[in-house]
Amino acid sequence: MTLLILGGTGEARELAKELVARGEHVVSSLAGRVARPKLPDGEVRLGGFGGPEGLARWLTENDVDAMIDATHPFAERIGANAAEAARATGTPLLRLARPGWTEQPGDTWHWADDLGHAARLLPALGDRVFLTSGRQGLAAFAGLGLWFLIRCVDPPGVPLPRRHEVLLDRGPYTVEKERALMERHDVGVLVTKDSGGAMTAAKLTAARELGLPVVVVRRPPRPETASVSTVQGAITWIGTATKGSPA
Repeated sequence: MTLLILGGTGEARELAKELVARGEHVVSSLAGRVARPKLPDGEVRLGGFGGPEGLARWLTENDVDAMIDATHPFAERIGANAAEAARATGTPLLRLARPGWTEQPGDTWHWADDLGHAARLLPALGDRVFLTSGRQGLAAFAGLGLWFLIRCVDPPGVPLPRRHEVLLDRGPYTVEKERALMERHDVGVLVTKDSGGAMTAAKLTAARELGLPVVVVRRPPRPETASVSTVQGAITWIGTATKGSPA
């Protein structure tokens, strides 16, 4: 089979590795927004497809048997494009999405619908913010007079909050280092997206241990499609999926 993985996540890389080892023809598509992405096994393409029409054309021209959307939980645009292209071409589509985080005893979480909502919550929670929502959408915080420690993989664009420090780093992180980082910068509140997974979850434990409030941005809605939460579940689905018939 020829399989297209819309990737960029650890789950996408793990899935590609498993499928390549099984002898499948795997093409992993990365958005190209990260300067030095971790590349998966198998064939890799970088950049967009040109909307749902371009993706549908690519699926047809490359005779793709099934498509797996294993993108980040907040990559809603490619998710919508994938669903539309799958309908147009009859290509079986699976969403591989790791579960979101759940509040634990001792946590003080404040849920936000989006980054703008998160920014509106902050003034009442603390004046020194650890912002870990990535480099996209930082303009939502630019008008606040709070101090921000902004952590992201690549340098962010403008506008940024007037009072800030940028920390370029990539997970996984440990609880001990996250706690030390927050203490060193006298952080009063943490902001994160509900990305899920273990790679960046240590900050939540550190915030709990320090008694800090956390603003958690909810995941955006995704199109209704077949969905699994594990790589093994995706492999099982692929074994039953054939082009032109629902999985």
